[in-house]
Amino acid sequence: MTSPDLSNKTDVLIFKPMPDLPAPLMTVGVIGWLRENLFSGWFNSLLTVMALAFLWKTVPPFLSWAFLDAVWTGGSDACPPGQEGACWAFAFDKFRVLMVGLYPAEEMWRPVLCGMIFVLLGGVSVFHLIQIKKVVVLWFVLPFPCFWLISGGLGLPVIDQSLWGGLMLSLGLATIGILISIPLGILLALGRYSNLTLIKGLCVGIIEPIRGVPLITILFMASVMMPLFLPVGMEINNLLRVQIGIIFFSSAYIAEVVRGGLQAIPAGQFDAAKSIGLNYWKTTALVVLPQALRHVIPSLIGRCIALFKDTSLVIIVGLLDFLGMVKASAQDPEWLGHDAEAYVFCALIYWIICFSMSRYGRSLERSRQQE
Repeated sequence: MTSPDLSNKTDVLIFKPMPDLPAPLMTVGVIGWLRENLFSGWFNSLLTVMALAFLWKTVPPFLSWAFLDAVWTGGSDACPPGQEGACWAFAFDKFRVLMVGLYPAEEMWRPVLCGMIFVLLGGVSVFHLIQIKKVVVLWFVLPFPCFWLISGGLGLPVIDQSLWGGLMLSLGLATIGILISIPLGILLALGRYSNLTLIKGLCVGIIEPIRGVPLITILFMASVMMPLFLPVGMEINNLLRVQIGIIFFSSAYIAEVVRGGLQAIPAGQFDAAKSIGLNYWKTTALVVLPQALRHVIPSLIGRCIALFKDTSLVIIVGLLDFLGMVKASAQDPEWLGHDAEAYVFCALIYWIICFSMSRYGRSLERSRQQE
């Protein structure tokens, strides 16, 4: 056999690669995702089958109870005792009470206006429509006119705080608690992180006793024992005492969260700040604290969510928050037997608010990581 004459272009061998073959059908697309996440082994496959069987037994009956056979309008007469579906007419009939408690109906425009302001400010914060500094200022300023609108005075009829309740009370306690406890917790964390023995000992003396007892104890002390230590003739209403207890309880936990972020800052950051002539306060405000807060954003959001859910404990000291109003409404003689609808509605509202806070925390964390 003679070798091809390379001088002749017609005799040059041209090698063309074969086109790439498609990936096996069992490894891509829906089938690939199912194999990787649900059927990756015999144990995972068994768990998947058991979960599907559980869903098959529970989801259709729940959908039938909650939607298909449910009653949405009417009074208590529209929901006879033996009805198979849910009676969501209960939620519509008691909606005003669940939202604002026993607040007078003729003054409802005041909490509604405050709610609209709260929702608008929340939308501005979530979608970053204005600078973060202006958002922070608005969050600290707007609660004052909202409190004036709801409580009255300066030309508006005064509404006794014993009539406040429902979701309005829960959101109010949580919002004020978060706005005050975060700065206070940061100060306590900085004090505990300080090298000054007196300041460090004072902060430890505040944080550790509060963290050593449950919130319900703090609420009892604020509601029952605090009036005993007040000067003669000085009175603080029960709602304000409870709010103070919630703020101190949350501040102690936030202080420990922030202290963990401070410990995560490398020592080189302090040395670099000193090398360019920054004093302690500028180093803390411009270098250390922003980095520490960025590290603990998930934990801070978690504490805010926990604070909102902990407001349900104020029912122990006689305040009817959202959960308290739900329980009271379910005991109405006209609506006896509809506890399930009441608590499902309550759980749905709590989940919507907590999930929204969680998603906002995730977006805030991602935006800070991109900076």
